[in-house]
Amino acid sequence: MRNLYWLYNPTVPSVQLFITCLTNSFFPQTGEAVVEILNRLGVDVDFTPEQTCCGQPQFNAGLRNDARMIAEHTIKVFEKNRGEIVIPSGSCAHHFRHNLLELFADDAAWYPRAEMLGRRVFEFTEYLVDKLGVTDIGAKWEGLLTYHPSCHTLRGLNVDKQPRTLLQNVEGATLVELPNEHECCGFGGIMSVEHPELSAEWLKRKISNLEKTQAPTLVVTDAGCLMHILGGLKRLKKDQKVIHIAEVLNSR
Repeated sequence: MRNLYWLYNPTVPSVQLFITCLTNSFFPQTGEAVVEILNRLGVDVDFTPEQTCCGQPQFNAGLRNDARMIAEHTIKVFEKNRGEIVIPSGSCAHHFRHNLLELFADDAAWYPRAEMLGRRVFEFTEYLVDKLGVTDIGAKWEGLLTYHPSCHTLRGLNVDKQPRTLLQNVEGATLVELPNEHECCGFGGIMSVEHPELSAEWLKRKISNLEKTQAPTLVVTDAGCLMHILGGLKRLKKDQKVIHIAEVLNSR
């Protein structure tokens, strides 16, 4: 019914949700928070069950044929629907905007289709602030928060002020600076698999810097960072929590 309502009422904003593998498998509450926030803001959210992995792991591992097959499927799936594509992950958004252009650079048929897909893609906080013009969602959260800017969100998409502005407007919360915040947490996609020792050292530094803030909660925009840092904290039996920004913004 939502699709029909939107077709006959073109003034109603409508977006497609690309949920990401990690969010779908390990953090479904993040996806639920994204949908609830967008619905409260008057945005209609559609979700196609045909979507799969974005293909970034295969692309980064040099498995270009596999990455291409996944990309072609994704393009076909999202061409069936109109509206922007909102993603609660800077890394997947970066892959769609930039990596697909490299993947199809020499393909006259697929390149424009990949380019069109990339134009529709928005990281979640980017969509709220830059597309909807929303900087205060009416969220409430008591206590200290600190923010870790995920590598692809910060450097790949140049999205930084958007999540910070949203967090600064959360009632009751105090946002404190994370020392050496721009350093990678150590997840780095397949880097954490190919170079586990280096990944572990970066994670150790990130947790040490988190402790310096005395904030009980670390906020991230990417499920990869969330899973990696949360796992490290649990192994060390630390009390700090890691949470996706959508869940903070959905708190009332």
